[in-house]
Formats: sequence, structure tokens, C-alpha cells
Amino acid sequence: MDNAQFAELAAWITEAGLAGQTETATLAGFCQRVLAFGLPLARATVLIDTLHPIYEGRVFGWKRDRKETTLAEYGRSDEGELSERWQRSPFYHLVGSGEPLLRRRLGTETEAEFPIFSDLRADGMTEYVAMVHRFTGDGILGDMDCVYSSWATDAPRGFDDADVGDLCRVMPLLALTVKSASLARIAGTLAETYLGRDAGRRVLEGRIARGVADRIEAVLWFSDLRSYTRITDTAAPGQIIPLLNDYADAIISAIHARGGDVLKLMGDGTLAIFTAADRGRACDTALAAAEAARRAVAVVSQRRAAESLPTTDMYLGLHVGEVFYGNIGSKDRLDFTVVGPAVNEVSRIAAMCRSVDQPLLVSSAFASAVGEAKSRLVSVGRYALRGIGRAQELFTLDRDPEPREVPL
Repeated sequence: MDNAQFAELAAWITEAGLAGQTETATLAGFCQRVLAFGLPLARATVLIDTLHPIYEGRVFGWKRDRKETTLAEYGRSDEGELSERWQRSPFYHLVGSGEPLLRRRLGTETEAEFPIFSDLRADGMTEYVAMVHRFTGDGILGDMDCVYSSWATDAPRGFDDADVGDLCRVMPLLALTVKSASLARIAGTLAETYLGRDAGRRVLEGRIARGVADRIEAVLWFSDLRSYTRITDTAAPGQIIPLLNDYADAIISAIHARGGDVLKLMGDGTLAIFTAADRGRACDTALAAAEAARRAVAVVSQRRAAESLPTTDMYLGLHVGEVFYGNIGSKDRLDFTVVGPAVNEVSRIAAMCRSVDQPLLVSSAFASAVGEAKSRLVSVGRYALRGIGRAQELFTLDRDPEPREVPL
């Protein structure tokens, strides 16, 4: 690669980073260009760790004879089979040795060094190069402290020294672009994980000014767990977090599957909203999510009971009304959430579930707006709700032997 080609490639990598291209698109474009410049590349892999509640990182793969670049996310590499595979990889060797580069001709004398070498030889590869480009200081984010890459050729002569030199010369630029894309993805993941999907997107779009809130109409969901205080008083301390995680996963998954957004987790409590252009459709959707959550919670309880673990159930209140949706808090600590009388009301409705011994209560406003399921709602009477100025009639679902899916 001459200086003009290097300058052209460097300019393209820079533009890809500034344009926010995905890691897969960047890797594909990079490989196609170095191939056109005469570097005999047949395969390439780039890995980078991330900050994610489930995945440890992402791996991007390119093959000359494939049309698409692949993407895979990998779990924690500190236990199980993935840990064993990691410890037998060239990248683990580079981490342990502190070396920046590993280069091997692929033959009978090197095949046993790393398990991947036999696979590469079987596919006709003749030489392999692995690199690690490390971050330092504030450039490290969690476990994301470097970019790993590997490069393989099927040319009979392998790579020339000049080929490897070219890769070493341009790879820092590619690593920086991959890191930039990964940081943007991490920001999105963390915002949506901790704030909620819609709230996270709004924050990343720049809706971060203190006191700025939209007035919206929404179905409000407030749920908590039956006898949670008693369970925390009697169960072993190590059982509390797994219990919360098991039931939260069931409830939140049901909300997300129906398009709802979870805004707050308060111990065993969950605050969520459902929005739609049509009030009736939003109510139908929330009620469908409620029934799905009820089924999922029952499955969790059945599994936990079989394992002799504490079990519980869900209390849920549903209401519909106007709320303010946006940034509330101090200049140093903001929360993106909903506030207003309707929020207070739905929490009081959920609290009434214990008093009337019903797993689900909905407000009269919700009962008036709901569509397909209206005939299944039955009144449980009028009640004065604490802190609410007027008594109101509350409703629950007529209990079927088996919960049914509410049509949308």
C-alpha cells in the first residue's frame, strides 16, 4: 500500500466514523478497500467488549466469499465453556503476554498451538495475524479496554511483511472508528436500560433540559408484588435479588412485548405507560399486557415452588389520564418520568388490590375507554382512595378458568 492509498483509506475510515457507520459496515468497507489495494485478505474478525446487562461484547466477521459481514454478541467470558474457549484463543495469549501482535504461518507445526488454527487450515487459510490495540486512562470504559482483530489469508505465500506492516499502520484508525461506534451504542443501551426505551431515546435526542416536559395522555400501569415485605423479612437475604429479578423479568417482558415503556422500578414496584393515538387501543394493549404478565408470573411461581424458593404474585392498577412526561429534578440529578394526579391515582388503585382481594383493579376512566374487553370488566364497588379528592368506582376482570388473550 503506497502513501496515496494509505491516505485514501485513512480518509475513508475517518468519514465512516464521523458518519456513524455501524461496525459491520465499517469492517466490510475497510476489507474491500485493502483487498482492492492488493492485500491478499480472505478473512477478518474484530472484537470489542461493551457495557450491557447481558452481553460482554460483540464480534464482527468478514469473509471474502460472503456478501454480508456477520455480527455476534457474546456472553460473559469468566465462566463456563466461553471462558475455556477464551483462554485457548490467540487474543487471550496477547492479553497475558502484553504483546501487540501475533503472527503465525498455518501448518502442521503450528496447528496445535490454538484450536482455531485447525479450523482455519481446513478452510484453506495459510497465515494468521492477531492484534490488540489497547486503551489507556479515561479511554477505558468498564471492560472495554481494547479492540481485538485478526486477519487471515489463503494466498500460497501467506502475507508479505509489507502486508502485515500495512495492517499495523491502518488498524489504529479502524480501532478508533469501531470504538466510536461502540460508545454510541453503549450510550443508547444504558439510557434505555436505566431510563426506559422511549425515555432513553428522548434523552439521547437532546431532551435533557430541566423542567421541560410534554403533556401527554397515557395508560398508567402500577404494579407490585404480593406480601413482598413479609418475604423480605423471612427469606434469606441472598434470595431477595433473585426473586425480584425473576418476577421483574416476567412483568417487564410482558409490558415491552405489547409496546409499553417501563419508567421506574421501585423495589418490587413497576411504573409503566402505554401510549397510542386512540385511547381505547392503548387500554386494550395495557390489558393484554396485564394478562400476559399474569401468565408469566404464574410460570415463574411454578418454577420457583418446584425449587423450594419463595413465591409471590402481582398486584396491578391501571388508569388512563393526562400526565407530564419529561425531566424533573435538580440541576445535578434529573429523572425522566411522568408526574401528575393520574400517577398518584394509579398507585392508590394498585394499593386497593389488597383491601378488596383482587389481583387487578382498573379505574372507571379506564373501564369507559377500553374496547374489546369491556364486557369482561365487573365492578367491585366505589372506594375513597387515599389522597384522592373523590371516590370512584373500580373494576376488575371477570375471572376465567384460563386467562385469554385480548385481541388488538
